[in-house]
Amino acid sequence: MQIIVVCGAGASSTFIALRVRRSAASRGLDVTAKAIALDNVDDALADADVLLLGAHLAESASDLERTAKKAGTALAVMPESVFTAPKGDDALDLALTAAGANS
Repeated sequence: MQIIVVCGAGASSTFIALRVRRSAASRGLDVTAKAIALDNVDDALADADVLLLGAHLAESASDLERTAKKAGTALAVMPESVFTAPKGDDALDLALTAAGANS
């Protein structure tokens, strides 16, 4: 599964992607997670199964959801709690749920 994580500046999304990879590895799941800038979403969707969007970008969610849907990519908006969580389990679970709903 390919997960892309987007927040505004990119620093938070980098940490979340790292935590997601660690959580997936601890569960034995084959998951790739990477952070991308909002400006690069369109290019990244072609290879992505799930787009995790920062809560502060929720106002852009409907536009991004239409774009993601065209690419066959699920979208989920991460709650603020994901950003402060010490592990990536919540973000990973959100992505897995979104991917399952997109199937």
